[in-house]
Amino acid sequence: MHSLRDQFPRALLGKHQLVTTVTFTAFFSLVFLLVSVPFSHNAWFNLGRSEAFLFTVFFYILALAIVCFSKMGLYLMRNSKNFTVGHYILWNLAEVLIIAALYTFFTVEGDKIGIIDLDDMRFWPLFLSAFVYAFISLAIPYVLAAQFFLIEEKDNTIRLMNYENVVSDEPVPLASERRITLFDNGGALKFSINPDNLYFIESDDNYIQVWYTDSAGTMKKYMLRCRLKTVEESFADSDLVRCHRKYIINIRKVRLLSSEREGYSIELESDATPRIPVSKTYEQAVLARFNSRI
Repeated sequence: MHSLRDQFPRALLGKHQLVTTVTFTAFFSLVFLLVSVPFSHNAWFNLGRSEAFLFTVFFYILALAIVCFSKMGLYLMRNSKNFTVGHYILWNLAEVLIIAALYTFFTVEGDKIGIIDLDDMRFWPLFLSAFVYAFISLAIPYVLAAQFFLIEEKDNTIRLMNYENVVSDEPVPLASERRITLFDNGGALKFSINPDNLYFIESDDNYIQVWYTDSAGTMKKYMLRCRLKTVEESFADSDLVRCHRKYIINIRKVRLLSSEREGYSIELESDATPRIPVSKTYEQAVLARFNSRI
């Protein structure tokens, strides 16, 4: 269980996760409104008369646009260390309040021009009814999507940590148990490498790029859909060390750790690799790992 002050899981703030959440929410809310509105005395959504239909479509598109812009804001918050579970709840509650206020405004304006005619046109009954509809339309798909992605993230982490469970047509050699094995977000084994050939892993949104040398000693890159956080958690006790929000390095491949005006940076053994920055967030952890190897 997460408390309100816990950092919000980054597995829910990726581009793929947010786009899927918005798509699922749009479908769920449309179905919910079509099913429930005929049983409500305080709702005006109508798919019959042309004026009411256009009014309904415009409101739905506007509400969906608010959700989209809100999720774009959440995406920009994905790397914030101060974004908590409580902040996420308040953020989504603000969506509900804005859409409820928008519904109330549309109702009042629609009544003025003769498109909407409800029995009870008082502000608070209208607003509270809209709040309930907006809350159900958004909260349920948000919770379901969050549960799905958290389970998916946990499953990917378990797969990364248990290479011995990979199905094979022959026994896995003991020597391969030391190999770094990476699975994509779908759970498929995509990459397996000896740690001696791995230099660093670079994040690219929901993808990662693995920098490694092949059997001929040539530096290569391999990209797969996987989160850097998943790799960091899965190989916490290995020589893979997080040094930046975008980088995990193999500490055995470090040639030089240098202190510069902007902070520390890492030079790897291969000249084909770029210099890797060490951010303030991970500086102490990186220095501790180097000191433990001296």
